Amino acid sequence: MRAVVQRVSEASVVVDGEAVGAIGPGLLVYLGVDRADRDEDVQYIAEKVRHLRIFPDADEKMNLDISQACGMVLVVSAFTLQADARKGRRPSFEGAAAGDAARLPYENLCEALSRFGLTVERGQFGAVMQVRSFNAGPVCILLDSRREF
Repeated sequence: MRAVVQRVSEASVVVDGEAVGAIGPGLLVYLGVDRADRDEDVQYIAEKVRHLRIFPDADEKMNLDISQACGMVLVVSAFTLQADARKGRRPSFEGAAAGDAARLPYENLCEALSRFGLTVERGQFGAVMQVRSFNAGPVCILLDSRREF
């Protein structure tokens, strides 16, 4: 499982002209599910997102996590995070979980984050989405449950 975590001042998702999720200050999490992902992968990513200390403290140092910063989370499914572009010009998505197989880990991640007491908004799984975000920093963190990078 891979995630791109962005610290944002705000973010929103629109599908067919209708807003389906929006947050103020917090984290925008793009999530890509691998065919081999299991519950342990979901828990790893959830723990990392919950405890990343990437929000500024009173001294403007990145010392606070999402809860300490009173932030929200917007989770957007993005199978393209599983792309392998090492060969040729067209990325391969062979490692990405198929739609139905990816939905449950996506939902489980959202639920895990909610159980931490976080406010969690979602994109629309499987839809073509327009994502708008205002990256704060910019701060972008790459996570991989298999620790490949």
